[in-house]
Amino acid sequence: MLSAATSAFSADANAFPRMRGVALGHVVRFLLRGCFALEESRLRNTLRAWSLCVLLASGCATTSAVRESPPVPDVAALDAEAARAMSATGAKGLAIAVIDNGRVVATRAYGSRDAKGEPLRTDTVMYGASITKTVFAYVVMQLADEKRIDLDTSISKYLDKPLPDYPDENRYSTWSHLAGDERWRDISPRVLLTHSAGFANFGFLEPDERLRIHFAPGSRFAYSGDGIILMQFVLERGLGLDVGAEMQRRVFDRFGMRTTSMTWRPDFAQNLADGWKLDGSVEPHDERSRVRAAGSMDTTLDDLSRFAAALVSGEGLSPETFAWMTSPQLPITTRSQFPTLQDELPPESRRKDLAAGLGVVVFDGPQGRGFFKNGHNDSTANTLVCLPRGRRCVLILSNDVRAEPAYPHLVRFVLGEAGVPWDWEYGDMAFWDGR
Repeated sequence: MLSAATSAFSADANAFPRMRGVALGHVVRFLLRGCFALEESRLRNTLRAWSLCVLLASGCATTSAVRESPPVPDVAALDAEAARAMSATGAKGLAIAVIDNGRVVATRAYGSRDAKGEPLRTDTVMYGASITKTVFAYVVMQLADEKRIDLDTSISKYLDKPLPDYPDENRYSTWSHLAGDERWRDISPRVLLTHSAGFANFGFLEPDERLRIHFAPGSRFAYSGDGIILMQFVLERGLGLDVGAEMQRRVFDRFGMRTTSMTWRPDFAQNLADGWKLDGSVEPHDERSRVRAAGSMDTTLDDLSRFAAALVSGEGLSPETFAWMTSPQLPITTRSQFPTLQDELPPESRRKDLAAGLGVVVFDGPQGRGFFKNGHNDSTANTLVCLPRGRRCVLILSNDVRAEPAYPHLVRFVLGEAGVPWDWEYGDMAFWDGR
């Protein structure tokens, strides 16, 4: 077993080029003694136990090689830089939260929440968009901690009949389209949370509007909202849970997120953000009536920053599930995130500092490992970037999609150079460089 594990580490270590110059052998030998001394009853299987040890070894090895984190800017400096970013991009509204050492140290909002010019505030209701996926993944991790779901068990084990046999429902996707393709049985929660089920982003975006599996599940990353919706389906139809109620109890209530919900609430209307599109037109806030784990969450900067502070600190998760969520689970092999089903790069051209976590994207940079998740639609631009080493994050929510070109600069301004893979996230977007 030890020789096999050594081979596994040799392959995995290639994914962490910044370990060079570190006495990695000493770290590995120390961790091997500890890892293989664990009681056998606590190990689900050799591979999963070894993988966790590799993750821990990687974290220990990189901390000696990374750059010191700069201090976060004071509020006056942050205000001035946000004003410059809005002027440069033409964005009408922008909200920024800073988390340092696991605490929210600043929440700021600028500009307008609607065409009438009413001010955007830190407690204004904004669309969470795809950051909803990260909050949902956190709930799935809690269920894994409670042994109510196993990340590597086929979803078929949780369903009382084959997935394609379920009737199509508007709140989910068209599982019936998968009839005749038994590869759906190879899909597990880990596959769904790493966006590797083989789906397009949504089945209705296919040329014939039919959901299909394009590659062997688990073999590569391809961003999919329908994959997250399938995870929701498994919890609701397989485990009998109400995902909206679970998120309310496990996240929103727990962290005092009083103005956050997976569906529209009438009290949101009194302090609500509409949005601006690329052409400058205004899009009214969508009053979402269905729980959609892929992106139906309404929230505020104040609320979501509390979740970010808890997440980067691992609060509410075991060390194991926090490691799974925020460490590399699957290499990312494409030039950019979208289009979803683009060709993979040749092996020699793939980034070795970029991988899928569970509900987040993981990267290695000059300040060590980080993770991030963005949210976007025609009039929404959100980003969350976290560095676990200092329990630091920056959260940016905007009700104007034109703000996005300023995000790389604003994140660097708050956190210093972290190595966020912006070119992969945004493709060919031309960024504002702060000048």
